[in-house]
Amino acid sequence: MGFFELLFIAVGLSADAFAVSVCKGLSMGRARIKNSLIVSTWFGGFQMLMPLVGFFLGRAFEKYITAFDHWIAFALLCAIGAGMIKEAFSKPEKETEACSLGVKHMFVMAVATSIDALAAGITFGFLLSTARQLITAVVMIGVSTFVLSWLGVAAGGVFGAKYKSKAEFVGGVILIGMGVKILLEHLGVIGF
Repeated sequence: MGFFELLFIAVGLSADAFAVSVCKGLSMGRARIKNSLIVSTWFGGFQMLMPLVGFFLGRAFEKYITAFDHWIAFALLCAIGAGMIKEAFSKPEKETEACSLGVKHMFVMAVATSIDALAAGITFGFLLSTARQLITAVVMIGVSTFVLSWLGVAAGGVFGAKYKSKAEFVGGVILIGMGVKILLEHLGVIGF
């Protein structure tokens, strides 16, 4: 898996955190640096942790599923992407604790926005062959999520929820595209 593929996956996985950060920024009004740092650290940190957990889960079960690992990667990425696209077209839910930055609330939000990164990490267990690739992927996901979350809080304070659904839609399309590419490569239809 190359640098640009990892970058696209990282940005795609960051879309959920960006969307939630926009909502956080909207509920907080004027974004303060401290608040942006709290949101970005929680989301970026969990987006780094979850792919690692998924990677080791994928590696633990690799010998049982190597014959169809590309189908698993395809299915997981497409399912995550489709879920994000569906969420982009759904009506926004009311957030009762939208502006809360407490540990309990942020923990729940960070886990919720990084479940897709856990699933992507499982696919990394099949697709990444070196520790360097894993570290690169995890750092790229964490940094892109941190930056996009920071921007999301700021944008939410300025623009409101106008771009939330667009971010989720684009992220979903990217992940589905990566899943299709992985499947086609393993089937020998395309080669990069």
